[in-house]
Amino acid sequence: MERDINLIELDKDNFLVIACDSAGGIGPKKHDRIKVPAELIGAFTARVALMEVISVAAEPLSIVDALAVEYNPTGEEILNGIKGELKRIGLDSQIAVNGSTEENIETSQTGIGVTVLGRVNRDKIKIAAGQPGDILIAVGLPMVGEEVLANQEKVADLPVLQQLLGFRGVHEIIPVGSKGLAYEAGILARSVGLRLKLRDDSELDLQKSAGPATSLLTAVEKDLFAPLKAAIAKPLTIIGELAEF
Repeated sequence: MERDINLIELDKDNFLVIACDSAGGIGPKKHDRIKVPAELIGAFTARVALMEVISVAAEPLSIVDALAVEYNPTGEEILNGIKGELKRIGLDSQIAVNGSTEENIETSQTGIGVTVLGRVNRDKIKIAAGQPGDILIAVGLPMVGEEVLANQEKVADLPVLQQLLGFRGVHEIIPVGSKGLAYEAGILARSVGLRLKLRDDSELDLQKSAGPATSLLTAVEKDLFAPLKAAIAKPLTIIGELAEF
């Protein structure tokens, strides 16, 4: 599988879904290259892993964080960011959060890893579900580094992902990472044996990194674009479509 998740069969009906994300050199410490509050880097790193799990229609069960910082104060602030993301989607009282911090060596740079475990029913999983005639929509803009901080209103987030999953004609969603929209669109098309037709006139750079999953690649029925545009308060851009060979 080319998606950024692991699927483990639990029984004839269910899969365990595992996703992770990491960040380094971004935070409040002396040698961090990009200075941001620890809570913010915790939120974004957790968001990426949660998006990977939730995008396939799985239910998150547990979060494990590996923090290469001391608990007090940096680790605690990172945890607040992780828990804040869960609260945004109503899961803060339902998911166990556990992990580890570095208490033996003083660190001068922030490092964080987050792993999310979820479960999905075989009949509900949204993988390799794109269909001929689907249009491919980028929800949110691909951004990385400082531009993410300056344009958060244009960044895809967990509430938007939940909105998308609520539309019947949304067939598949892939959080876009450092390899860009075109790369993820290729994965989506190959997974269903369809031809990818990218728009030559797209206003987006389809090769650009989307950093901490600032954009969601979405395969939807053609007539769904207008309703999505009206419902979702993020930039929506049609970048291509799926077709038969």
